[in-house]
Order: sequence, then C-alpha cells, then structure tokens
Amino acid sequence: MTVQAAIDAPRYQLAIFDFDGTLADSGDWFLSIADHLADRFNFRRVPPEDIDALRGRTTREVIRHLGISRWKLPRIGRYVHALLATQVDRIKLFDGVIDLVTELREAGVRIAVVTSNAENNARAVLGPLADHVEMFECGASLFGKAPRYRKVLRKTGVPRDAVISIGDETRDISAARKVGIAAGAVLWGYANRVALSNCAPDIMFERPEEVRDHVLGVAVE
Repeated sequence: MTVQAAIDAPRYQLAIFDFDGTLADSGDWFLSIADHLADRFNFRRVPPEDIDALRGRTTREVIRHLGISRWKLPRIGRYVHALLATQVDRIKLFDGVIDLVTELREAGVRIAVVTSNAENNARAVLGPLADHVEMFECGASLFGKAPRYRKVLRKTGVPRDAVISIGDETRDISAARKVGIAAGAVLWGYANRVALSNCAPDIMFERPEEVRDHVLGVAVE
C-alpha cells in the first residue's frame, strides 16, 4: 500500500507532537549551554561520561540528580528560552520532519505542538512548516504535559481514540496515558530506547517516515 492509498482514511485525526528532540534537533545546543546553566543557577554540572546514563532517567530523576530546586525551574526556563531566541539559527529540524508534517496535513491529519519551549522559538525553528500547526501549547511543565494535552483535546474536539502523542521523552508517554490517547515514542531524541520501552508506549519509531506511515494507516510490507 502506498501513502496515497491511505490518504482517505488516516488512522488518527490529530497528532500532538513534542518539539525539542522530536521535530527539532536541539540536543547538542542544550548540551552546549549545560555548564553555563549549572554555574549560573548553582546546580551540578554534567560530565560527558554521565550523559548517556541520564538519558535513561525520567525528567524528575534528572532534575533530582542535578540538584535543581523546583522553584528555580521557571527562572531557568525563561532564561533558556530567551537565550535560544538569540541562537535559533543553530537549531535545525531533523531530516524527514518537513516531509512528515507536510504529508500528514495533506492527508487531513490535524497537527498540534505541545512543548516546554516558547512559541516564538518553535515557530522560528519550524519556519514555513509552522503554518501546518493548528495549535501551539507552549511553556508546558517539565513535570508533566497532561494539562496541555487536555487543553488541545478540548479545543479541537477530536475523540481520544483518534489522537496520538508523538515525543522523545518518558513524560510524553506519561501524559498520553493520563489523558487516554495513543502514545508514540521516537528514538532519535533525548531518552534512550530502554527508558522509553520501560514506559510501554503503543509504538516506537526509528525514523520520521515510520511516523507518517503509522498515523496514516499505511501497511508496511
């Protein structure tokens, strides 16, 4: 079956995408400022040899490991968003993302983006692709996206069984479970395969074209 053959009947009506690590390849940028943030906000630096181990932990565990006080998180978030706004040219979309989002929209699938990042940053990195996004729910808590997902569901009116969340972190899966929608996990972002598998997503994706095929209901031969 081809993508064209599946266009009349996508498996899902709405795809809710994470931004950093799912659509945008921002991991190296965040690592490049990690020591600066640690020094500025007085939390533990991350030695290069610890990075892979941290990718296997949940967001809460990483924050606890770094010794970041919860009350500091909003300040850190605002600072990071402002810094990124001056360096958006360093962030690129993952290969295949432009085709993925474009083909989903052409097939009638509605697109939302739920992210902890700022909307102006997401729009700047997405460029013209942002025109395909029906809703941006930005500034999501590092501890959970479920409230933002509920807002998207309420505004779009799409039935829960016709919605899929697509993200690269364990909190994306957790949020999907809390609101009763399908959970898809991508393997090219932050969390590693083991961490994502432990959260039991409905499906894991190696490449963007696999997301397209699954959302559209394309049979894999």
